Amino acid sequence: MPRRRRQFAVRLPTRAGGRGARGVPPVSPRSYQAKAHRDLGDSPASRAGMQAVDDSRGRLAPAARRGLAHLARMAGDFPTALATARALGWEGRHHRVEGDIWWPHGAMDRAAAAYTAARDEAEQHGVTGERGNSQAHLAFALGFTDPAAADNELALAEQLLASVDLRATTLITHIAALARDAGRTDADVDDRAQVLRTKIRTAGVTYLELALDLTLAFHHAVRDDHDQAAAAVARIQANTTGGDYAYYADIACYMADLTVQETAGAQWVDGADVVRARWRDLVLTRRTHLEGGP
Repeated sequence: MPRRRRQFAVRLPTRAGGRGARGVPPVSPRSYQAKAHRDLGDSPASRAGMQAVDDSRGRLAPAARRGLAHLARMAGDFPTALATARALGWEGRHHRVEGDIWWPHGAMDRAAAAYTAARDEAEQHGVTGERGNSQAHLAFALGFTDPAAADNELALAEQLLASVDLRATTLITHIAALARDAGRTDADVDDRAQVLRTKIRTAGVTYLELALDLTLAFHHAVRDDHDQAAAAVARIQANTTGGDYAYYADIACYMADLTVQETAGAQWVDGADVVRARWRDLVLTRRTHLEGGP
């Protein structure tokens, strides 16, 4: 994270207790602290803070429970993340959190259904930002399975995000576009990824660089380029030494049919063998599609 963003994240909690602009009620300093700790990679401190906010049963408790589900997912504890997600309700954005759990499992049909439900629920509640966020994630999931459908969903995501300022979500749509084009030799995937990596680093949204490398691993696996796939695995491993998202390296190996030298030890809902088979099937299906198969 860039130095100025780190300083802002650290200072923000101390300012959050004050009165907001134009009389906006103050937001819990502890909640902001928990988010800041998560952004800084201090998951234990973030977990403790979010648990305290949840225990308070205040108006921010649903968001804190969502944060706890995200932390469990980041650590690879998917059974806990899923159990927490199912109890979140609309205020905790339950459907989107479930989608975030299912796509790492390679279960893109479940992820897409969850994101669709999240988008539709957000529309019912009139929350444009959440609708755009869920739509972007839907496009990302479909980018691995159905390029034509992903193209349509990306167009809608761009429309929804045009009226809101969600930089990270906009970057997700760019990664989704790379997943849609994975395996193609005429889409400048590697060059676009290099430009996108710079944008991600400038924005300081470090976890998205992991998603970018995972998508590149998919691209190289489809092209059967083991050297480039292995390079993507190495980048992911270098950026997940703290443990969070370490299972992305396992997924990259699954896609390229590489041996997992040292598993991240993720607790998969369906078991590692099923997850490996799903990701490998996504690669082989895309390869067949690009070769003109059914």
